[in-house]
Amino acid sequence: MLSPMRYKDFTWPHNPRWYTIEYERVLAVDKVPFGRYHLQDLGPTRRVMRGEGEFIGPEAYRQFQQLAAVFYREGPGLLIHPVWQCANAYFAELSLRQEPRKDYVRYAFAFWESYDGYEDSLRTETARTGTGGTGGGSGPGTGPAGSGTWHTIRRGESLWSIARSYGMSLTELIGRNPQIKNPNLILAGEKVRVG
Repeated sequence: MLSPMRYKDFTWPHNPRWYTIEYERVLAVDKVPFGRYHLQDLGPTRRVMRGEGEFIGPEAYRQFQQLAAVFYREGPGLLIHPVWQCANAYFAELSLRQEPRKDYVRYAFAFWESYDGYEDSLRTETARTGTGGTGGGSGPGTGPAGSGTWHTIRRGESLWSIARSYGMSLTELIGRNPQIKNPNLILAGEKVRVG
């Protein structure tokens, strides 16, 4: 049985009926005089996660109201799907798909992935050496390479949440850890370099 989908502090009582992920690459088209055209790749843009589901039973409308309350909260949050990779995302759309009934609510949603690879201000990078910690528990310590600051992954953590807790972007954390082949698959007990 799959674990339930989660966003911020809301956990779906049962997973949405369907879920899609839209990937998009922006291309610019330049017309060549007296010729054809030239395509310029401007790179990928946001991923959009859409889905549709239903709440059933005497608590159906209350469950939808709780989901709507999460929609009204500002800022991105961690969207955790039981199969697809997790994403830091904004809750962009929520809609009812039928006339409201006390025991049945059909709804649709959309999340837009947030990109945190840009900084608002300049940062100064300084070289760091080992902290002399043990690295055996959660928190900083000396990792497998013997230098730098390392974090031991705890159950339920993601690279995004670890990056946030150490004040860095996800891209920066992944760059410091070339040993991680799949950033969406990390296991409790593994160590990641955070400094």
